[in-house]
Amino acid sequence: MVFGTLYLVPNLLGATKPEQVLPSGTLDIVRRLKYFVVENTRTTRRVLSRIGMDHAIDEMEFIELDKHNASNLDLMEHLGPCLRGEDMGLMSEAGTPCVADPGALVVDLAHSAGIKVVPLVGPNAMILALMASGFNGQAFAFQGYLPIKSPDRQNAIRNLERRSQSNNETELFIETPFRNNAMIQDLCKNLHPGTRLCVACNLTCEDELIISQDIAEWKKFKGDLNKKPAVFLIYRSQK
Repeated sequence: MVFGTLYLVPNLLGATKPEQVLPSGTLDIVRRLKYFVVENTRTTRRVLSRIGMDHAIDEMEFIELDKHNASNLDLMEHLGPCLRGEDMGLMSEAGTPCVADPGALVVDLAHSAGIKVVPLVGPNAMILALMASGFNGQAFAFQGYLPIKSPDRQNAIRNLERRSQSNNETELFIETPFRNNAMIQDLCKNLHPGTRLCVACNLTCEDELIISQDIAEWKKFKGDLNKKPAVFLIYRSQK
């Protein structure tokens, strides 16, 4: 039997026209798909409506991942259409699939079953932020979310600074948007004044904001980044 293909479909990062950030080749593939593995059906339907599908949204099938039990996947339940020879799409809530979301488990399941996996081109917040930071793009690491509670959070911040300086490496991480301002305060308290910090908010959107400067300058920052999806980057040079 010939299996279908699992396409990893980049999602939009905000209220952006799909044509602005998704290549025509990606859009052509997505528009013909009828089966999707998603985190949230409602928000995915909304995005696909903006993309403009070749068939009615109501005719499509959406298989939701259980975020609280994502490791307990069933091949037939999650990739049944592929096993029947149908192509499928996998979408995250925002940006690139399988980065900081449980989609990687579906991809691993597909590989184990011999299903072809094809990543499609689209926006990736981490790479866009790294490009715009001015920090080292030869060596970098994405750290996901930092601990919420102190002193674990403070220790994590200091450890990232040490790692950055020791490895000459840019450290990237994300935070729940409503804690952005508190994160900046914690970074200012725990990082060396000469350490560089970049905060990239609302990437690809009309109100995109990217600030890259020393901690000494961040201590003077009076802006409000509350509830703005952001990527944080730390770089402590070896000089």
